[in-house]
Amino acid sequence: MPQLHGTLPQTQPDIGAPMPFRFLLTTLMALLWGATAQAQCVGTNLIDALPQTDQTDLTTAAHAAPFATGNFWQATRGDQTITIAGTFHLDDPRHDAAMQTLLPHLATATTLMVEAGPEEQAALDQKLAADPSAMMDPGGAGLQSALSPDEWTQLTAALLQRGIPSAMADTLRPWFVSMLLAIPPCALQMAAAANGLDKRLIGAATDAGLPVTALEHYDTALGLFDGLSMDEQLVMIGNALHVEPQADDFLTTTADAYFKGDSRIVWEFSRYLALQLPGADPVKTNTDFAKTEAALMTDRNRAWIAPIEAALQNGPVFAAFGALHLSGDQGVLALLQSAGFTITALP
Repeated sequence: MPQLHGTLPQTQPDIGAPMPFRFLLTTLMALLWGATAQAQCVGTNLIDALPQTDQTDLTTAAHAAPFATGNFWQATRGDQTITIAGTFHLDDPRHDAAMQTLLPHLATATTLMVEAGPEEQAALDQKLAADPSAMMDPGGAGLQSALSPDEWTQLTAALLQRGIPSAMADTLRPWFVSMLLAIPPCALQMAAAANGLDKRLIGAATDAGLPVTALEHYDTALGLFDGLSMDEQLVMIGNALHVEPQADDFLTTTADAYFKGDSRIVWEFSRYLALQLPGADPVKTNTDFAKTEAALMTDRNRAWIAPIEAALQNGPVFAAFGALHLSGDQGVLALLQSAGFTITALP
């Protein structure tokens, strides 16, 4: 499924680490905090290619959620102001226009809050360099024994395109594999670009001497899938393999939706694809989606409100995080509205 969460730290892994691990470390942080480059990825918009009735159904489902469209917002309560930027974590020249809109608001803030600030990025770098077990399980039974022969053949071919040999693939954690498959090789090969909207805002804040703080603990992202069983994680791999041949197209679809201010439709499109899988059970699929949404988004959304409100004690706050966290009745905007804030879209 599309990943719209976080920023990639501009960091170097431990120079003593073997090359495959250094690649995996860079890749993991690209996936968790987002900024792989898109410049060499060319794909087709998959939503635009659907029958018109399916497009209409997707739009209806997506727009039924509160605050379903729009990337940039302001929340006010009395004399308190929060500027909120829903971000797309990958590099794209269209971010230039967004920065022109956002920089005046950043200039009035006393704090920039992001999913992971520079200190958190450095801490995660050190943790993973010292203990890569969040990504890898060298002593485990291995993915090859857990997957069917056809799935293993397809998986090793897909990972080899991403620079990972089959011997190493066998040791990877299933949740990490499913994230790897969501990003096309053309993007992973340029992970060092690290110039998504989050990263650009962090750079502008740093240049201006504006404090950058984190919305959550540095290793939160590593535990996002702890509530999923091994069987559920293996299903994630199977689903990812089903759409992996269209990874370039999925990235294009995600980017187009974001820059239209319509990221919620990507979530509904992911559900649509899951329901098209052979043998898909609608009840189970929707249950799985609710569980995944809670782990990736809503649980984190609720946890972010307290630190945002605490930061307001020092003055106006600018908060930037993945755009999928904005919408829904448990989205950040609805939660702030429930806390007494008035929510207004920025032009």
